[in-house]
Amino acid sequence: MGLSLLPIDVPVDPDANQARQWIIDEMAKPEYRAAQPTWFDRASAAFWDWLQSLKIGSGSALQGPILVLTVLVIVAAIVAAFIIFGPLRRGRRSAVSGALFGQDDSRDAAAIRRSAEDAASRGDWAVAIEEIFRAIARGLAERTILTVSPGTTAQLFAARAGDVLPEFSGRLAAAASEFDDVRYRDREGTAAVYRTMADLERDLRAVKPVLTSLAAPA
Repeated sequence: MGLSLLPIDVPVDPDANQARQWIIDEMAKPEYRAAQPTWFDRASAAFWDWLQSLKIGSGSALQGPILVLTVLVIVAAIVAAFIIFGPLRRGRRSAVSGALFGQDDSRDAAAIRRSAEDAASRGDWAVAIEEIFRAIARGLAERTILTVSPGTTAQLFAARAGDVLPEFSGRLAAAASEFDDVRYRDREGTAAVYRTMADLERDLRAVKPVLTSLAAPA
């Protein structure tokens, strides 16, 4: 009785072409397309297959060349990242510490500048001049413009900084001389000298030099 309900025009024995068309029509349905692997799935599978192919015994003659190839790939990736993203820096206001002109100092440029301002407010011009010059050096180091090595003198720092920032070379040399006067020649310093150096420190904070590479330590 159930057979009488079947449409009489449905073929029960399709030929090869018709069967192939039925399969194509069926696989074209959305639910089948959604189940197909994406390009990312295929790429991931191919990469995994490649990794699996690198599993070579420790005694294989290919182990050395494969290790060399792996290192070259890693180095190439690092070089590409360097070219794309530029040299790795610790931030434009990164933490820099160490000796500054014969004195260990872990303060940042802002803290040294505040110390200079505090000394100036008390009229202690010698300390204010020393501190503002240290703030200049620490500020350039934090911006990776010029770093100061242990044993660097004020004059050497000023000369190296002047090479990097030629428009400030004269003012930097004068500031270094003033620093040496109060630091080593027992000069008292003056408000005018401090203000001149404070202006230099402020101007250096605002400058944006175009550097082709990081300046070498002074």
